[in-house]
Amino acid sequence: MRVLLSTYGSRGDVEPLVALAVRLRELGTEVRVCAPPDDDFTQRLADVDVPLVPVGPSARALTLSGPSPSSMPQRAAALMAGQAEVLPDAAEGCDVLVATGMVPAAAGALSVAEKVGIRSVSVTFQQLTLPSLRRRPLAYAGRPFPPEVTDTAVLWEMDAESNNVLFRRALNATRKTLGLAPVDDVREYVVGARPWLATDPVLDPWFATPGLDVVQTGSWILPDERPLPDDLAAFLDAGEAPLYVGFGSMPLHGSGDVAQAAIAAARAHGRRLVLGRGWADLAAADGADDCFVVGEANHQALFPRVAAVVHHGGQGTTMTAARAAVPQVVVPQLADQPYWAGRVADLGIGVAHDGPAPTAASLTAALDTALAGQMRARAADVAGTVRGDGTGVAAKLLREAVADGGPAGRVGGVGGMYRVG
Repeated sequence: MRVLLSTYGSRGDVEPLVALAVRLRELGTEVRVCAPPDDDFTQRLADVDVPLVPVGPSARALTLSGPSPSSMPQRAAALMAGQAEVLPDAAEGCDVLVATGMVPAAAGALSVAEKVGIRSVSVTFQQLTLPSLRRRPLAYAGRPFPPEVTDTAVLWEMDAESNNVLFRRALNATRKTLGLAPVDDVREYVVGARPWLATDPVLDPWFATPGLDVVQTGSWILPDERPLPDDLAAFLDAGEAPLYVGFGSMPLHGSGDVAQAAIAAARAHGRRLVLGRGWADLAAADGADDCFVVGEANHQALFPRVAAVVHHGGQGTTMTAARAAVPQVVVPQLADQPYWAGRVADLGIGVAHDGPAPTAASLTAALDTALAGQMRARAADVAGTVRGDGTGVAAKLLREAVADGGPAGRVGGVGGMYRVG
């Protein structure tokens, strides 16, 4: 069996595919990953001996350049054109393609699977792109919803139109080069009748929605056995548990101010600080020995050793902190991150920061709550309910779908031990 895993996005889009790739390979499956050509993605996949098929420009460079919302259709067109050139060869001989990432990336990958005649599955790492009358859709940058519109069904209709305005022309141009018929509804094409939701049902419960048969596999997590760097381990051993502050792949405007606010808030609580450098290149200006700046590090090993985790609210970081039984302060920047901040607050395992620009005062106040004993106790309780076997569920479904035979098209599958809408 051969599987192609496809995405385009940040570390949070690539890391789940690393986890699934390793699990599939353990079961004797040949697997390759199609992702941006960034050095850290290349190295991460090399570390687990999984081939990378690079596609598109550097995700980090694109993120840090801060392109305007008006350029989104052009960027989508370039990405899908690149997929049409690269993915058919990568998919040659594969039995199934797993499409994830941004809507245009998933649409392009699914079109290639259609062209080469293999099975495919559409997977999302957050439920906010799946139509549900229980909540509002995410608005695209530059296309806000009218404030007077509150009917959820109408908002989802507007979301479908936004996807068509932004991506349909580019998608159908790409499909034409592949010899495929045009699609009328981009979101419907990407989501399909039975999408997979690769999130934990405790952190991210999905509720049944008419017309949408969701398979929730659980989060795709790779157990990380890498030791912490010696100097970081020595810092942790040298005193009381520090705080961790990091914003992953977020560019952060005014990153120097954010770093200094984090240091001030930690000192206000008498805590040392581990500062994650991230794509914003956070740094400690004064060089004091109560702050340790770290680049790449094993969060699964680090988070259980800190007093609280302050982060941007990416799905992967939220999940890792929840499994570590550590309180969180989520400072959401964009996209699905406010949703994860709300879930952390609703579960009582952390604090949702008000707005994307933390100050020393706002972080100090949030940490007053996060560091209270009852929140740590609640975080420990919830950690015991969070599952870690989503890759096993997903791998089993993929292998069963291929073993069952049948024509090319979207993979079905059963929901296993998880809720299916």
